[in-house]
Parts: sequence; C-alpha cells; structure tokens
Amino acid sequence: MPVTTDIVATYRGPGRVVRRLLDMGPREDRALAFVMAFCVVGFIAQLPSLARRAHLEGTDLNMLMGGALLGSVFILPMLFYGLAWVSHLVARTFGGKGTSYGARLALFWALLASAPLVLLNGLVAGFIGPGPAQSLIGLLWVAIFVWFWFSGLRQTQRASE
Repeated sequence: MPVTTDIVATYRGPGRVVRRLLDMGPREDRALAFVMAFCVVGFIAQLPSLARRAHLEGTDLNMLMGGALLGSVFILPMLFYGLAWVSHLVARTFGGKGTSYGARLALFWALLASAPLVLLNGLVAGFIGPGPAQSLIGLLWVAIFVWFWFSGLRQTQRASE
C-alpha cells in the first residue's frame, strides 16, 4: 500500500498497519526512510514559525532555518534511534519477545503517521503564534503519537520475528 494510505489506515487501527509492515520482512532501509521522512516534514513544519520569529525579532531567517535543518534532519534521527533502542530494552524487561527492528519500526512509523498533526501544529505556530490553540494542537499530536507508538510496539513485541 502507498504510505499515504497506510497513514490514513493508522488512524483507524495503528496495530494492524504495523503488523502489516512487519509481515513485509525486516528492512532497515524502510525504517530509515520513515524516520528521515518524518524529520524532513518536521523541518518543513517549523518554517512558518521561524518566518514569524524572524519577522518579529528582526533576525536573519536563513540562520534560523540552518539551525533547524541541522537539528531536525541530521541530529534528531540519531536521537530517535536511541529512543527506539531504549524502548526495545524496556519492552524486553517487561517480557516482550520482539526485535530491536520492531521497536524501531513502531517508533518511526508512529512519528511518520502523526506527521499531519505536526504540520498543523507548525501552521498554527506560524500564523496564530503561541497560545491555547497551539497548545491544544501540540497536546493532540502527543496523544495521537503515543497511541500509535504503544499500539505498534505492542504488536512488535507479541511474537519474535
């Protein structure tokens, strides 16, 4: 299935989508593509807010974008790999039988599937600015992301692959 169709299906049943991705076999290139796609989308989501900040503070937009690009696309994926490894260790401690690849897939897919809300949060941050609307959208994103992640992680830890 196309990634966009899988993203929509994740909002109806995140565990089923992760199970289908696992059944396709362990492919590290797929997991890396998921996390990199999310990081690029996350960078794009920051642009309206950065433009607002540059305008209001009178700073150089290119400098802000350079820092955001470095953090989002080059540093953040390594942090996500570390977080996936820690989640795998925690799952194993509680009796999980899955692999480290499964933990990575669950985290990276949860990030990518929740990316539309990250884009919405970026638009709200750029056009409305800090306030209750941005807080509400950010809280909604976190809740959806955690739901996707834990549902996927539960699927990956059920049986060894």
